[in-house]
Amino acid sequence: MATFNKFNSFIAAVAAGTHAGCLNADTDVLKVYLTNAAPSASADLLKADLAEIDMSNEANHGAGGGDVQNAATQATFIITVAGQDVTFLASGGSVGPFRYAVLYNSTAASSPLIGWWDRGSGNEVTLADGESFVWDLPATTIFTLGS
Repeated sequence: MATFNKFNSFIAAVAAGTHAGCLNADTDVLKVYLTNAAPSASADLLKADLAEIDMSNEANHGAGGGDVQNAATQATFIITVAGQDVTFLASGGSVGPFRYAVLYNSTAASSPLIGWWDRGSGNEVTLADGESFVWDLPATTIFTLGS
């Protein structure tokens, strides 16, 4: 699995208490969507800032991506957010190409970005009709907040 990269805006918003009125990582719906546009840690703030690939042929989630079924735990000033894998399925045509998976908060009206994973140059994926792709999230931790 590729390294998780946080958007600068997410870190600033959490510190300021403004991420969805202060992100509730246990109850807010966090989703993963696919893109082939390179994310910018400093310039991208909202889902609208970073184009999603055409998901009209994706059968499991469609536009907006898949819910990671996140849950948060807290221990000694550190919040750990975990989730489940997201499976994308092409149906009725191809899906992609994509290189990046982007995590965002879909509960907040503005859909603020949280972070992304990069498959790396030359590792772009295009799903043919009937093919599926599992975005394999880390087993115990998507991201942590705190010291």
